[in-house]
Amino acid sequence: MGASVFLCLFVILLTRSSPAGCAGDGDSASHSTAGTTEKPILLNSIADAETFISGDEVVVIGFFQEPESPEASQFRLAANRIPEVPFGLSSSPAVLSHYGVAANTVTLFRRVDNDRKDLDMNSNDLDAEKITRFVQMNELRLVTEYNPVTAVGVMQSSFQLHLLLITDKMSPKHPERMRRYRVAAELFKGKILFILVDSNLKSNERTISFFKLKKSQLPALAIFHTADEEQDVLTLDEVSVERVQDFCNRFLQRMEKKEDKPKEKALNEEL
Repeated sequence: MGASVFLCLFVILLTRSSPAGCAGDGDSASHSTAGTTEKPILLNSIADAETFISGDEVVVIGFFQEPESPEASQFRLAANRIPEVPFGLSSSPAVLSHYGVAANTVTLFRRVDNDRKDLDMNSNDLDAEKITRFVQMNELRLVTEYNPVTAVGVMQSSFQLHLLLITDKMSPKHPERMRRYRVAAELFKGKILFILVDSNLKSNERTISFFKLKKSQLPALAIFHTADEEQDVLTLDEVSVERVQDFCNRFLQRMEKKEDKPKEKALNEEL
């Protein structure tokens, strides 16, 4: 089958919406105090770097042979544009060697799938704006808010299962819903990518209609398997950890049974 209809929705959003002003959601953003400390933080040893990486959901490190180079200056500008993401900088040969990077590389580390993304800074046309976009595109979190910028990171992630909480962010119940949703996300870390979709945004109307939902039915959960477009939807009176967990487990069991059928068929044919 060709490109997923669901993923095509991301592309539609990207072409219809401007990335400018698409700041990360306060609920999905890290609760780091990076915005109140000097950025970037200097990482002089491997131990410093490891502690820094393990300290947040998403971190960015600039690896530079010369910490005062033009590339490092652009990196510092980008760091100050994204206060919610911790930025570190290292010019230690031992640190660069440990992470297998060449000088003038910006690397984003994310805990949600234990993945990393590298950006080669040796290209002449790379500047603070492009570094900023690189980070915003790839900063998947335990719960990632869906918008035209994060859609790129979602498409490029290793996750085949996406769980969407489609809800009204303006609701007074939203903070508690998000707290419970994040607790549930911890239970499926590495298996399912948890996504928040704000029903107030006009750009999200296509996503809501794709799952055949109306605003009167929200909040709702929608789970999607990108490989074969298998999906399921659950409307909710209220979001609870137990209901999210049960919904995910039932879908995972359904997918396991689907995978077992071809194996059973092949075994029967052999017999």
